[in-house]
Amino acid sequence: MFDLLENFGKSFIASSWLPQVLLVTGAVVTVNVVAYTVLHYLEKAARRTAAVWDDALIQAARRPATLALWVIGAYYAARVIYAHQERSFPDGLTLARDSVVIAAFAWFLLRLIGNAARGMRARALEPGCKVDLTTVDALSKLGRISIVVLAGLVVAQTLGFSVSGVLAFGGIGGIAVGFAAKDMLANFFGGLTIYLDRPFVVGEWIRSPDKEIEGTVEYIGWRHTRVRAFNKNPIYVPNALFTNIVVENPTRMTNRRIKETIGIRYQDFDKMAAIVAEVKAMLQAHPEIDSETTLIVSFNAFAASSLDFFVYTFTRTVEWIHFHEVKQDVLLKIGAIISAHGAEIAYPTRSLHIESTLDPASSEPRAPTADAA
Repeated sequence: MFDLLENFGKSFIASSWLPQVLLVTGAVVTVNVVAYTVLHYLEKAARRTAAVWDDALIQAARRPATLALWVIGAYYAARVIYAHQERSFPDGLTLARDSVVIAAFAWFLLRLIGNAARGMRARALEPGCKVDLTTVDALSKLGRISIVVLAGLVVAQTLGFSVSGVLAFGGIGGIAVGFAAKDMLANFFGGLTIYLDRPFVVGEWIRSPDKEIEGTVEYIGWRHTRVRAFNKNPIYVPNALFTNIVVENPTRMTNRRIKETIGIRYQDFDKMAAIVAEVKAMLQAHPEIDSETTLIVSFNAFAASSLDFFVYTFTRTVEWIHFHEVKQDVLLKIGAIISAHGAEIAYPTRSLHIESTLDPASSEPRAPTADAA
């Protein structure tokens, strides 16, 4: 039987180390099955909770744990084989095991951050949940970058490279790269400033009086921010620009302002006080006007062809379309108040007064001269 196996090149079946290798393999398979069963049970239990991190943790652990278990099992199986063959165990296999385990742990952390970020984004879609998607995106990016860099340094140290030398070389090279890519670094730190200070987030309407930038923020990256203008054109703004310009964020306004100047005829001067008082009372009673903020209705000026009073008040709504509906209602009610008092809204007019004089030699009035006209 053994001769037949040797003819097929499978004499290793008769080796003394085979039972131990099979035992190690069986142990790895058993641990994997137990781990899969436990994680599956925990995942079902986590779905019944409202927390995000438990689902992210369990889903992130499956594949990296399986990889680490099989690598460790293969390592010990190799040690058994080398021990029975009385050969020295290669150091490279130990380094490879450690490197793969470190990579599996880094993979687990990357999956954990990714799953948590997706869970936070899904949570943000629920009504009444206040999740800052910009902060979530920034922290997930920073976390992934940090994990990759740290894992690379740890693996390099494990393989025998001098991390201090790598860091020193990186410092010298960083100076050269900094001069060569100063604009890219400026955009990176500009993006970091946006993430930390949060002058705006994705979905908000911004504008800059310094630049022709106005629209809705669609994307905030490390190099640029994409703003969708109201004509639907995309505007790609380098992040470094936001550190040097003034940015308005109308989305965060608490109220919208109505500021209008309205003129009535000079003939209606005696009606001005009553009109102003009734308009002010109307605004104070209006359900869409925030009477707790500044509210002014006052006779303002003797204009060239009208008596002007101005209206200065704030609406409760900040929504653009509804604001204009409220403003229209207010202006129509002001017009109705003016008409109810028998007054009229003035329009630009000009009156020409011609002075007539009497001729001393005649009782007939003398026609004005060209200069007098």
